[in-house]
Amino acid sequence: MSGPIPVTVLTGFLGAGKTTLLNALLKQPAMAHTAVLINEFGEIGLDHLLVERLDGDTVLLNAGCLCCTIRGDLLTALDGVWDRMLAGQKVARVVVETTGLADPAPILHTLMADLRLARRFVLDGVVTLVDAATGMATLDAQPEALRQAAVADRIVLSKTDLMPPAQVALLEERLRALNPIAPILPAVAGEIEAARLLDAGPYDTSVKAPDVATWIGAAAPQGHHHHHHHDPNRHDGRIQALCLDFDRPLPWTGLASWLEMLAMTRGAAVLRMKGLLDLQGEDRPVVIHGVQHLFHPPIRLDAWPEGEPRRSRLVFILRELDPDVVRKGLAAFLDAAEAEKALGTA
Repeated sequence: MSGPIPVTVLTGFLGAGKTTLLNALLKQPAMAHTAVLINEFGEIGLDHLLVERLDGDTVLLNAGCLCCTIRGDLLTALDGVWDRMLAGQKVARVVVETTGLADPAPILHTLMADLRLARRFVLDGVVTLVDAATGMATLDAQPEALRQAAVADRIVLSKTDLMPPAQVALLEERLRALNPIAPILPAVAGEIEAARLLDAGPYDTSVKAPDVATWIGAAAPQGHHHHHHHDPNRHDGRIQALCLDFDRPLPWTGLASWLEMLAMTRGAAVLRMKGLLDLQGEDRPVVIHGVQHLFHPPIRLDAWPEGEPRRSRLVFILRELDPDVVRKGLAAFLDAAEAEKALGTA
């Protein structure tokens, strides 16, 4: 063994494009033999199904937010990576993709302070994605987003092609004030050279803003109580996850009409929406993504994820919006679409 395995933490607020970036990176030779650990907020995980693995494994950490669930989840997952390496599987590096609601400080503390981990793994760096379209408002409203930017070794700006250059420049200026050390790198559709993001470490709090070392130091688990009383909405009691699962193929007309209505009327309350869909008349799965008022065009995947049942799954991260409003609204639009279809075939 040549030394500890480098670990890159990939973070960024909801909808910034972490999975898109990860997919693009994993296709590059520099990312060969990468083990990927994915953490999501909510009862149903989707991102691990949307990451296109070329080799190695993808591990979905327990549902909930990695920064406040049992941090043993991360330790157990890394132990599993180490065991696979000892069994002969080549592991060149690890990427930990955090949920968009994660305060990164507890994750970094775990990776830096656990003596047993330190002999096997080294925190190589933190890559933080910032959405150029919503980044300024997110930094205003979400303290987690501020910390994600402040702790970064590399800041990647996504969706710069969607925004006026002057607005992007203002966001860059604010990010430099938060973190004058980290290079700010643009990525369009997740495309960026992996070498520009890797080998940034080992992680060094001394070159960050003074608050960073304080945050990480304060993130040490406080006794046994911390590990077994997790509040999935501890970040903000106004934020809730809604996870919906459908065994029958869905009508796209009803779903699309409802999504348009939701974006127009309550878009600000939809921090994140993502779905893996089984649609009527479609053989292949369809992926949809949305952030507040911006819903991206659907994307067809080549095939259903291996070993996964063919069904639709939708996940929403909502702020100050009753999940029942979303659930009942969607049901009404789907029922109306089915009724219209029945009338058309009668």
